[in-house]
Amino acid sequence: MVEIWAPMLAAMFACMYFGGLRPAEAAGLRQKDCHLPATGWGLLTLEKTRPQSNKRFTDSGQAHDERGLKHRGVKQTRTVPIPPELVAILLQHIASFGVGEDGRLFRTRTGGVISGSAYAKVWQEARTYAFTPDQAASPLAGRPYDLRHAAVSLWLNAGVHAPEAAERAGHGVDVMLRVYAKCIDDQREVANQRILGALAA
Repeated sequence: MVEIWAPMLAAMFACMYFGGLRPAEAAGLRQKDCHLPATGWGLLTLEKTRPQSNKRFTDSGQAHDERGLKHRGVKQTRTVPIPPELVAILLQHIASFGVGEDGRLFRTRTGGVISGSAYAKVWQEARTYAFTPDQAASPLAGRPYDLRHAAVSLWLNAGVHAPEAAERAGHGVDVMLRVYAKCIDDQREVANQRILGALAA
């Protein structure tokens, strides 16, 4: 399984970590959504998502309906600046795998949407290679979605203001403050030092 999926999924997982994308947002990412310059930061303009549901509950009768972004209007988009590391990963991914007929970057060999169970299985197997046995047996990074949590936590711990982090992640600020309160609490000493610096200026 890993041999088949891992090369295609590496960039999808990278989108969750470096860009804070939800899995369904990464699954719906198209080439036209990506501004990937040769140097510097890039930009993703998220427009579509491909959430997985029981076929009985989708409009199309398929497991993955194409929908707008979570918590946004049907035609609303969200822009996410992405660091040079992710720009390079996506450029390499497109060079290696091309894109699907609809422009999607991540897909099955037949052009379909990669199922949650497929990428979760690959993630679990990859953890056994990347982690020690004790780490692999722990809840650490237990789900692909945890990559998104790691991204938002990284932003907040790096000093990115909560409204900016919330905008990038597609959260409301109230949700951001509630879900990631521990990250913000940990910033008290950093904040104190910045305030002292500003007062001394």
